[in-house]
Amino acid sequence: MTAQTTPRTAPRGGPNPAARRAFAGSVAGHLIEWYDYGVYGYLAVYMGAAFFPSDDPLVSVLSSFAVFALSFFIRPLGGLFFGPLADRIGRRRTLLIVLTVMASSTFLIGLLPTYAAIGVAAPLLLVLVRCVQGFSAGGEVGTVASFIAEHASGARRGFATSWLLAISAAGLVIGALVVNGLTWWLGSETMAEGGWRIPFLIAGPLGLITLWLRMRLEDSPAFLSMQAASEGAKSPLRAAFAQPRALLLVFGVVTLATSSFYLVLTYYTTLMRTALGLDASTVFFASIGAAVLAGAFMPVGGLISDRFGRRRPMIVYAVIAIALCLAVFYAAATTSIALFLVFAVALAIVSGLYGGSVYALMSELLPTRIRATGLAISYNLPVALFGGSAPFVATLLISATGSLASPGYYFAATGVLSLITLLMIRPRDQVGIDA
Repeated sequence: MTAQTTPRTAPRGGPNPAARRAFAGSVAGHLIEWYDYGVYGYLAVYMGAAFFPSDDPLVSVLSSFAVFALSFFIRPLGGLFFGPLADRIGRRRTLLIVLTVMASSTFLIGLLPTYAAIGVAAPLLLVLVRCVQGFSAGGEVGTVASFIAEHASGARRGFATSWLLAISAAGLVIGALVVNGLTWWLGSETMAEGGWRIPFLIAGPLGLITLWLRMRLEDSPAFLSMQAASEGAKSPLRAAFAQPRALLLVFGVVTLATSSFYLVLTYYTTLMRTALGLDASTVFFASIGAAVLAGAFMPVGGLISDRFGRRRPMIVYAVIAIALCLAVFYAAATTSIALFLVFAVALAIVSGLYGGSVYALMSELLPTRIRATGLAISYNLPVALFGGSAPFVATLLISATGSLASPGYYFAATGVLSLITLLMIRPRDQVGIDA
């Protein structure tokens, strides 16, 4: 079975000044988007106690993770709104809107009254604001991926787009540093009493800075050419659904990337703290190390995809990731901490390599006229089903089965789905950026 994974219409050459500005402004905003969105996951214990008090701490944590997962299920709705908007009015203007919505809603979480202050209205307000965050995030990824992919030259597209997921990881790492740093400085008691608000309030000034950076961007050449030639789709949503194979391929390819991403960058922390009983400092350095390692290998994965194609290396990564997902939870179940850390590090590396190839491949599977819409739909659905819900599903599986090994089968299954999808991709599926 063969497949051509180099885009047929890719121009050659290094990045021009406009492309550099586009890259800098986009990734700066993307960093803040994912700091804003991810910091909630690191505060799950405190958020559970403040908004979902219960005699059983597990119920509070599960409730907090349920809200974390719920915002991911709102993301497809955001994608359905912002994706067509980006294909009609442009990537730049849409990126400005989603950043404003995300930063404002994150800042607002830091001001919300708790259950002790206003009772049941508190968790309802939290759910509402968290859903607004999810709505914004649903428009970010497809739009910014289209924006960067359309600015990048074909010879460097894998490397350029790989930084988007690396920056997502960096945003989550910064969130973890802020939360864990504050916990170390203020203490758990002070964090529970209101220190948890600080990471959310930081989003206000950071959002203003990155909004200014995005206002200086120019729209992508591919979009401007399409607009000048009046070739845009009158109804991007209808046009996108007219290409179901492309949407399904993107869906399948993204599944492993998103499940492993949230396993490494969010659930590792909970697993090490609650299942393995590691102390706070060990959990902090191990979780940060795994996230940094995954992020560091994402550009490597992008470079490899530029040199050897997207599909074949990703097949190798998927096979290894399936085995490692099972191994990580097996080691956790046997409480073999050393073995767990070895497998966890290996999975972080493979997750980074796979994730570094995903944005370029999925951008090349869709034409310019519906790219943002198609990515918004087919990226956000697997993120909702297999990414944001991963901590909740893993916690629920362990609670229901009593086995720490049980979530491994869930994560391995996402890898199998992506592997099957990669095997289905044909040369004609990659239409290239200029199409």
